[in-house]
This record gives sequence, structure tokens and C-alpha cells, in this order.
Amino acid sequence: MKLFVKNIHPDVNELELEGIFAVYGEIISAKIVYDRADWSSKGFGFVAFAKKPDALKAIEAMNNKEHRGKPLIVVEAVEKKSRFDKC
Repeated sequence: MKLFVKNIHPDVNELELEGIFAVYGEIISAKIVYDRADWSSKGFGFVAFAKKPDALKAIEAMNNKEHRGKPLIVVEAVEKKSRFDKC
């Protein structure tokens, strides 16, 4: 299960993001989204868990929890539809 994490402090890297969530279960990947022009953090990213129950525990524990002075927003990621998909 993949989580969407918003309001990430700009100094947090992917390794730190993974570490924040690793206490809740096995992490498949942790990715922060960066601006392509200057490679600065856009303040959001994704964390994928191997098991859905672990991801749900992480949402419950980490949503609105402060990290580096900013409250994280943690929800289940929703697959973005391609612009080529039919309505």
C-alpha cells in the first residue's frame, strides 16, 4: 500500500523519510518529489509499505504528527489517472 505524505520539511531526504515510517513495518520505497528546475523539495512524497495493515498503522500514528516543526499529512495515495484514459 502506498501513502501520500504532504508538508515534509524541505531538508528531509528520502533516507530520513524512510526512517520515519520504518518503525511501522517493511518499507518497499520512499520517494520525495523534487522540482525539476532547481531540484528543491516540493514538500511531498510517497512511502510504499509491503503490508497494508502496517501502512494503516502508519497513517493513524503519523497523520498530523509534527516532524521538524511541521505537521505531516499522511493519507492513502490515490492513483493518478493518465490524461490518455477515457472518462
